[in-house]
Amino acid sequence: MELFEEEKLVLEVDGEEKEFDVLFTYPCEETGKVYIGYTDNTFTEDGRKKLFYSAYDPVVGPTVLEKVKTKEEVQLIKDILREIDRSVKNGL
Repeated sequence: MELFEEEKLVLEVDGEEKEFDVLFTYPCEETGKVYIGYTDNTFTEDGRKKLFYSAYDPVVGPTVLEKVKTKEEVQLIKDILREIDRSVKNGL
């Protein structure tokens, strides 16, 4: 896992540019995609920080984000988030 070089991601949302903080990127040889997790630092009704995730082609870069569609990709994202949580809790 690596932190996105820019650490910020600017996307068009509802016709307006919106800035997101990049939490992680994960290049996956198996799918040939890079998975990216990011947040706008807002919170859900239950107080959890909103997290978004997408995938992109490493050749094109994060200018064109794809939805994570398959069960396997969703499971991969969950595994990444568990590993991040474990690392944070262990002070790594």
